[in-house]
Amino acid sequence: MDSSSTANVAPALNRYPADMPMTPLVPVRLSAEAPVIWCKLEFLNPSGSTKDRIARYILGNAFRRGQVKPGGTVIEASSGSTSIAMALVCAQLGVRFVAVVPEGVSNERALMIRAYGGEVHFSRQDAGIRGCIQESERMAAEIGAFLPRQFSNPENADAHQFGTAREILEQIPGGRVDAVVSGVGTGGTLVGLMRGCNSDRHIQRAFLARPVELDRTREQECCSFSGRIPGVLECVSSLFRESDYLNLTTIEVADEEALETTRELIRMGFPVGPSSGLNYRAAMIAAESIWPAKIVTVFPDRMERYFSTHLFRPYFT
Repeated sequence: MDSSSTANVAPALNRYPADMPMTPLVPVRLSAEAPVIWCKLEFLNPSGSTKDRIARYILGNAFRRGQVKPGGTVIEASSGSTSIAMALVCAQLGVRFVAVVPEGVSNERALMIRAYGGEVHFSRQDAGIRGCIQESERMAAEIGAFLPRQFSNPENADAHQFGTAREILEQIPGGRVDAVVSGVGTGGTLVGLMRGCNSDRHIQRAFLARPVELDRTREQECCSFSGRIPGVLECVSSLFRESDYLNLTTIEVADEEALETTRELIRMGFPVGPSSGLNYRAAMIAAESIWPAKIVTVFPDRMERYFSTHLFRPYFT
């Protein structure tokens, strides 16, 4: 079985799930003087993250094609939310799931994967996510497992173009988005939003949120621009190349500033993880130059998977 090929698949098989729950889009401001940022509450998806979208889309299409069958195996390289989402969907499909993660990943995430019936296979920490990808390919070749390949599968971006972006246009007043802001891991969210929210009626701006590590203190699980903002990775995705988007503006955010913004959002009642703080802070910076534009960003996941990380250190006793 060729676990990655989709070249000969009829387009009708590639469809966004009609029963995927719509997450809220809400206006958020940190103070009365701050600009309004429209935020997609992706942490309200069933497993707690936006990765439910790509898990349902990729595995659902693979199931309809016969690439994934009950009793089969799915293997994915992911240190966090994608593996949790894949484990949930595989549990629903009656499929074995194996997550390949780097040593040192937070225990909360490993526990969530196992709770859904998934298995956790650790690869060498110093090999990073690239080592996880190589190990997942080796394991899949040995047993004929399906590889979702989140870092290279175009269905990743499609899920956000036909799902996340479509919902945003239906929810935002006036059906118009002036700018989208997102960090990049696989690149699927930003690429999907750029495609799906674009319109011939106006010029839509896009901003890449990039965390900048100032103190060089790394969480063990990460291989990213900042070791304290998990899931925002450098030079791994083939879905997104910054050089391909000449009108894309990069906004750098100090990692501690992103974390403190995350804590502010949590105090406001949004139980989010570090990438949400990164996205929101970058959106506020973008607003300084384009306000009063309608700026949209995403709150990708929930805070529970980060209890043992730097985000919650101020609350340790």
